[in-house]
Amino acid sequence: MQEDILINVTPRETRVAITGAGVVQELLIERTASRGLVGNICMGRVARVLPGMQSAFVEIGLERAAFLHVADIWEHRKANGEPTKPIEKILANGEPTKPIEKILADGEPVLVQVLKDPIGSKGARLSTQISIAGRMLVYLPHDPHIGISQKIEDESGRAALRDRLKELLPADEKGGFIVRTRAESASEDELRADIDYLRNLWRVIQERSLGAAPPQLLYQDLSLAQRVLRDMVSAATARVIVDSRENFQKLAAFADTYMPQVRGRLEHYTGERPLFDLYNVETEIEKALSRRVELKSGGYLIIDQTEALTTIDVNTGAYVGSRNFDDTIFKTNLEAAQAIARQLRLRNLGGIIILDFIDMQGDEHRAAVLEEFRKALARDRTRMTVNGFTALGLVEMTRKRTRESLAHVLCEPCPTCGGRGEVKTPHTVCYEILREIVREARTFNAREFRVLASQAVIDVLLEDESASLAMLSEFIGKPVSMQVEQSYTQEQFDIVLM
Repeated sequence: MQEDILINVTPRETRVAITGAGVVQELLIERTASRGLVGNICMGRVARVLPGMQSAFVEIGLERAAFLHVADIWEHRKANGEPTKPIEKILANGEPTKPIEKILADGEPVLVQVLKDPIGSKGARLSTQISIAGRMLVYLPHDPHIGISQKIEDESGRAALRDRLKELLPADEKGGFIVRTRAESASEDELRADIDYLRNLWRVIQERSLGAAPPQLLYQDLSLAQRVLRDMVSAATARVIVDSRENFQKLAAFADTYMPQVRGRLEHYTGERPLFDLYNVETEIEKALSRRVELKSGGYLIIDQTEALTTIDVNTGAYVGSRNFDDTIFKTNLEAAQAIARQLRLRNLGGIIILDFIDMQGDEHRAAVLEEFRKALARDRTRMTVNGFTALGLVEMTRKRTRESLAHVLCEPCPTCGGRGEVKTPHTVCYEILREIVREARTFNAREFRVLASQAVIDVLLEDESASLAMLSEFIGKPVSMQVEQSYTQEQFDIVLM
């Protein structure tokens, strides 16, 4: 599938849309005030070691302390003349390892890298194993291991790449590298340039860390536009269109230095109509914030995102395209499988995801839908696991959560319903008020009780529940008056003692 990458830049926000087959396939948004932290390298300070959780909280200059687990700590030690090993490898090999309280102490400075951005109420996730990404390679200054991307499946090709890289490494190199997918077609000059760039960058970071007073940022990852150019431009990318002259020039200079083969695909958009309007991206963003996703066949999806998990329900809706009901269900589920894969990318949904396809009787249909879904997920850059149908007919999957979802970036919980998605009815609030007046009358000897509430609630009290209000006034022996407060939400009320 040929794709275009659209980059819309304003002083406070950068938005990237990846389009293919005439529709938006993926959206990325980065705001200057809340720029992503993944990849940043900091000199942090251990705020608190938690032996019971084998974790530590580390201050790196954020509102909330970041989280460092023992499995993400690089233990600098040599055993039997072997090079240093990360604790996760030591644990996997069954060898003994030190508990976190013997590795870190409260108040100790520590060099860390951000693995995950803060999400919801959770702080950032850290690692002491530094990795610096380049165009072709990822540099691991603490680990002499040379790894190959799992996407390169040919064993002979993997071995050849490993040998090529070893020949290019300087004799004094103590670190290691991970070979990225695009290195398969890279020349020796390109690989050597990437090695030199990454080694020099690490040298600069080390110099900055000397005497740095924690918490202090030592290295910040590239901007969103530069990362997109580095990581997302592939052979399938036809054009990269940028609507800002200044940022087009910056990206052109970046491409000239690090990826000259991409330079010819960069375009500066100068049209009168906004770039995202021209490609219908703004409409797609609005649709991506809705619970309901319409399918071309007349069926639809309902997507509900919670802190624990995301559920996606498939419904036939108005689709009656076949006389055979099983056939109708099967075709709807096949279309839904494609749509769900796109929505996962578009909305950047992560964590545990439960898919409720329409119930199918035949195992063949289930297998075909699952196969179609796996194919549709193949172009997703995020790591996932997909399980088969459960006994209840649900498909369970996980998608790595590395940043906030689109809804969490663009929206906040409704101040009226508190994020529930529904509010109490006027009658429910009315009955709460009547009960509260009885409680107040038993506690305080007021001359009069005045109810302050929204128009809808006052209307119910004066119309449908006027008889109940009169009986209550007679029961407590005090008058009850009403006052509309236009600024009150439907659930909000006050009772004033006069």
